[in-house]
Amino acid sequence: MHNIELAVFDMAGTVVNEGNVVYKTLQKAINKKGRDLTLDFVLEHGAGKEKHQAIKDILAAIDVDSKSEPSEPIFEDFKTMLDEAYDTLEVTSFAGVEKLIANLKSQKIKVALNTGYDTRIAELLLKKMNWVKGKHFDTLVTADDAVKGRPHPDMILKAMEILNVSDASKVLKAGDSIIDIEEGKNANCGVTVGVTTGAHTKAQLQSADPTYVLNSLLELTDYIKG
Repeated sequence: MHNIELAVFDMAGTVVNEGNVVYKTLQKAINKKGRDLTLDFVLEHGAGKEKHQAIKDILAAIDVDSKSEPSEPIFEDFKTMLDEAYDTLEVTSFAGVEKLIANLKSQKIKVALNTGYDTRIAELLLKKMNWVKGKHFDTLVTADDAVKGRPHPDMILKAMEILNVSDASKVLKAGDSIIDIEEGKNANCGVTVGVTTGAHTKAQLQSADPTYVLNSLLELTDYIKG
């Protein structure tokens, strides 16, 4: 059992079930330019990153010259398409997540959400889920709040600062992508967790060598205490 003061959860694919709409939209926005990329390829190269960076990295992976085909128009297009997709989207938390969070809170463990989304989209998702600050989470840190996105540790360090947690060994980071695990390790988190509900498979997550790879976040209850 690990002694934890703060749990930092990624949003989409980890606590938020939005049917992978972000990466499906990212795939569409890139493929509109005459490409034929699979969703798996988009997830492999883009998952967990700030979304403009994700587009740049996906284009680099297929050897697109950034001068002849800049990423900015694709990113702008993506944002518009995502807004349209989100208007009608049903968003829920994954089964067991609210129960897990209630369990953590009952043990006086603080909960932070962090995401490669901007604040506007993150807040829209939380509103659709009826999640309330103070009840479901203690703070939200988004791509807007950090100069450097994942795998840099800035968002986790910001959450620690906001919630007055100074010892990184008492912090747990959980996410559905390799880059979430790298972010946790770069912040020196005592526990890093990959969960298979989102972007990456069990084998992909294990390649980043987290403390645990779980099929459901609810399984965390067995491993940590406040």
